[in-house]
Amino acid sequence: MQIASVSDRCYRLPMVDTSAKLNLIDVARAAGVSLATASRALSGAYGVAATTRARVLAAAEEMSYVASPEAARLAGGATGRVAVVVPHISRWFFGTMLEALDSVLREADLDVLLYHVGGLDDRREFFERLPARRKVDAVVVVAFPVEEVERQRLALMGVQIIAAGGQNAVYPYVCIDDAAAARQVMAHLLFLGHRRIAMIEAIDPDQPTRPSGRSSGYYAALREVGIEPDPDLVVTTDWGGEQGAQAMSRLLSIAHPPTAVYAHSDEVAIGAIRTIRRAGLRVPDDISIVGIDDHPLASLIDLTTVRQPVYEQGTTAAHLVLATLRGEVDVERAVVLATELVVRRSTAPPRPDRRTD
Repeated sequence: MQIASVSDRCYRLPMVDTSAKLNLIDVARAAGVSLATASRALSGAYGVAATTRARVLAAAEEMSYVASPEAARLAGGATGRVAVVVPHISRWFFGTMLEALDSVLREADLDVLLYHVGGLDDRREFFERLPARRKVDAVVVVAFPVEEVERQRLALMGVQIIAAGGQNAVYPYVCIDDAAAARQVMAHLLFLGHRRIAMIEAIDPDQPTRPSGRSSGYYAALREVGIEPDPDLVVTTDWGGEQGAQAMSRLLSIAHPPTAVYAHSDEVAIGAIRTIRRAGLRVPDDISIVGIDDHPLASLIDLTTVRQPVYEQGTTAAHLVLATLRGEVDVERAVVLATELVVRRSTAPPRPDRRTD
């Protein structure tokens, strides 16, 4: 797996009229090079100085020029590379997803180019610059929503696009049903007798805000049993253990603390457990807690959770890539994998003196 940069040196270019259909001659003229040099620079061929290649790439990007897939195939066939775009590389979910994708694609003799777009600026730069290069045969976007302008940039490439993890898309995708996972959490806690159920709602500040199925499932489950959601029982924070710990502190400080907590991820739940224990309370005797994911640490601390098949999502997405590259016409557009409630020792019925029904 190769890690690719999303930035190169930029050049100021002469203004070019892009109202007409562009061709390689326009790019060569804007970059001040011959047609042959422009072709070699865009195809990655040897014999082109780095500064010249950068100037040609900058010209192509400025003009939103993309070599047609047909021309690229005639010039040298498929690239044998797949781009995988992720917003994080240090988190367990993304590492597992990448391992699964790479294992299948490498077996098919395809190289993986990893693009880390850590923030909104990185995302904008990636989607602006990648189409002009067309270094890959397919793009896999992992666990972030693709905005319409980004979708248009990807469409310029004329390559296959697959989405994996945490989203729906206009192109083939594989994910879990987050709302269904939340309902599994809530059904378990409600069955145990909990009525004051808090939610630690995790969002990613680097990604545009979107309605979360993990939140909507919480609200729907409460209303279905006649419980009006209490705003004091919902804390919104970033993903991560420390953030979960801080959110739990806020929940313990309210006048009527919850008897159970639903955390959007196991990492968040683990942080919350630390705060509960430091407050001299016991899990689950005083407060029950449930997460989502089945992180490798979840079983070690006996955390009740909803397991999502992360590795299977990655392998399924990779097989979707291979199917689309083979030109199969019956590729399944939407693959939603099932989740499973895993009951361990972090949940129990509420203490009799804290029941509200």
